[in-house]
Amino acid sequence: MTLLVPVGVPVLGALVHQVFGWRRATAWVSAGSAAVVLAAGITLAVQVGRSGPVTAVAGLLRADALSAFMVLVIGAVGLVATAATPAYFRAEIEAGRATDRTAARHSLLVQLFLATMALAVLAANLGVVWVAVEATTIVTAFLVGQRRTRASVEAAWKYVVICSAGIALALLGTIVLNFAAAHAPGTAGLDLAALAAHAPGLDPGVTRIAIVLLVLGFGTKAGLAPLHAWLPDAHSQAPAPVSALMSGVLLSVAFYAILRVKVISDGALGTGFARTLLTVMALASLALAASLLIGQRDYKRMLAYSSIEHLGLVAFGAAIGSPLALTAALLHVLGHGLAKAVLFLGAGRVLQITGTSRIDGVRGLLASHPAVATTFGFGVLALLGLPPFSLFASELGIVRAGFGAGLGWLTSAALLLVLVIAAALIAGTSRMLLGPPSTSDTAAASRIPVALAGGLLACAVLGVVAGPLPDLLDLATQPPAVTR
Repeated sequence: MTLLVPVGVPVLGALVHQVFGWRRATAWVSAGSAAVVLAAGITLAVQVGRSGPVTAVAGLLRADALSAFMVLVIGAVGLVATAATPAYFRAEIEAGRATDRTAARHSLLVQLFLATMALAVLAANLGVVWVAVEATTIVTAFLVGQRRTRASVEAAWKYVVICSAGIALALLGTIVLNFAAAHAPGTAGLDLAALAAHAPGLDPGVTRIAIVLLVLGFGTKAGLAPLHAWLPDAHSQAPAPVSALMSGVLLSVAFYAILRVKVISDGALGTGFARTLLTVMALASLALAASLLIGQRDYKRMLAYSSIEHLGLVAFGAAIGSPLALTAALLHVLGHGLAKAVLFLGAGRVLQITGTSRIDGVRGLLASHPAVATTFGFGVLALLGLPPFSLFASELGIVRAGFGAGLGWLTSAALLLVLVIAAALIAGTSRMLLGPPSTSDTAAASRIPVALAGGLLACAVLGVVAGPLPDLLDLATQPPAVTR
């Protein structure tokens, strides 16, 4: 039953908003649903740690350490985003930019968004994973274009076209991999655990084609170069809670699929093939983010390009492939999700206060709106990987693993690009926070949801207690077990 909760409870939450709409009694249903998903993730992590992988629904759903961890990430980031949603829509409705009907439709789609992401990480079959990831595209397209402005509708279409092209590549890769499995010893089919166990028997040539298509396809949804172009537009035009969910957890769910594919690739082709592919995509993503963040004029797009950077770092950790690197990459997924959710929600508050998303249109935020500015500033510090935030521990782990694996030059190149990105983020943020204020001091506008402070606190606590995490993330040292 624990496996059904992360999918079933958000679906029930969507039904509540469909029937009762948006009102004071239902405004916190989404946050309650996300809290249940988080509790289910914690329960699954404990259960898997004690007794190994668990299955449900005739083996269609399965949770191992990686699945349980991803459910925990979905619940944690979802809780931060949905807990800030009532305050966000209260301000939007008061300003005349939204209605109760808009808020109800938004909440319904967000609940379906959480359900499809949970299904993607709990599905035991690669085909079901593909279906769930494609379902997230359909649901989030309506959320990206929610404001129905010309820019938001254009961003939604761009998102649909590029991600659908990427997902089509992943579908073709799934079909090719199924062909390889059908002609290999055993009856693996598309069952992920069985594919990992029978990977040495797969035809190398066919499997190589399948892995390239799958990594490129799911890499599109993860925002990795070269098919990344949808991400800045979609994240900058979506409402703040949606941007928080897309950047904080959707990209990671797509990368979860890549991790599953990498296990199969390593068994069938050796570690070198997936390492080369992911390293190229990781460094390309870092170089792209660095070049486009220099002189960036829009703070929401600045945060979007930062997401490309951090998923590039996760991809680099996965490419290294050692236990330390994989553990650090998964820690990075959670830390980045919390920090980026706080930042996009804070950016949404800044946009409500100032009416502009341009960096040069925001000045002296620390003087005029200290609560918003402090939250945003600490969020950027967390994103830069400064202690005590968890991104410091995860980036340090990835760097140590890179040098330890003999990838010194590649790790040094990644570090140099990260420093360039950090300088660009500091320059853009300092222009917004410091100097004389350019907006009127409004006490009501200075208030921020408690969820933002909670997200930052969780990221800091996670950094302090990062040591015990390898015990939970045992997938870093062994592939998923076959369960029947």
